[in-house]
Amino acid sequence: MTAKTADVWLPFPAEEIEGLPDSFRYRHWDGEETFPADPAACVFYVTPYMKSPEVTLRPLAGMPDLRVIQTLTAGIDALVGGSGGLGGLRPGIRLCNARGVHEASTAELALTLTLASLRGIPGIVRGQDREEWRFGFYDALADKSVLIVGYGSIGAAIEDRLAPFECARITRVARSARTTARGPVHSLADLPRLLAQADVVILSTPLTEATRGLAGADFLGRMKDGALLVNVARGPVVDTPALLAELESGRLRAALDVTDPEPLPAGHPLWHAPQVLITPHVGGASSAFEPRAKRLVARQLSRFAAGEPVENTVLVTN
Repeated sequence: MTAKTADVWLPFPAEEIEGLPDSFRYRHWDGEETFPADPAACVFYVTPYMKSPEVTLRPLAGMPDLRVIQTLTAGIDALVGGSGGLGGLRPGIRLCNARGVHEASTAELALTLTLASLRGIPGIVRGQDREEWRFGFYDALADKSVLIVGYGSIGAAIEDRLAPFECARITRVARSARTTARGPVHSLADLPRLLAQADVVILSTPLTEATRGLAGADFLGRMKDGALLVNVARGPVVDTPALLAELESGRLRAALDVTDPEPLPAGHPLWHAPQVLITPHVGGASSAFEPRAKRLVARQLSRFAAGEPVENTVLVTN
């Protein structure tokens, strides 16, 4: 690879990103029908943000010299789980996620959904629309027991924001048990016991074959009466029919930034289920996203140009 004979594809114009090395030709592509150049020259592909798997995967077949795929999402399910996935790529391509980009924004929304649901804000806003004064006693986050399922960087950021709210207990669960400075992280095998103790269950786990449908009938059935389920992970982590049954019975509440299906189609019963708050997958879509994403891209490309290992590698094709 000689200077400026290799292409880097970016979803932002290169002139908007400070600190890019001058070693490459930069091509701006954000999922448009027409490619900006011949994909064969691309060695580093920064994927479009929040586009369909079909769009994101489309140029890959024409990139024989590709060495790094950098997503701008925390999860990689759109690539690994898309039609064809990464199976046709040559060995040794590094897939990197956007660790460090979405933690603050997604954690903010998890806290927002939790507080809004507990304090009855959706119903109060509807009352305001009708000029109704809906006084009443609502749940506080103070003194509640919170269970975080999925304790990676986003789960830890959620705990950061819960810490000042005087929760009675914050319990952490991840794929495998470990110890942190804050205390133990339990394994998924401990969920049946822990679910029954939680007033609020926050899902922040990646979507994998192990977590698809994790919050199904058994999981939801073990949650205590009146508990709140908050999902800022991925829609398919929750079994939608099972959740609907619990919501319609009035036993559980839910606050969902992600749904299955997604986008949630008009007429779907989840829209009007009792005690549910839905936001349109905006956990990472905030003013914090773009500057952090651009800093990540510049840092990764600087390492790549210098021959140093890129960060956030979550998969290497084989």
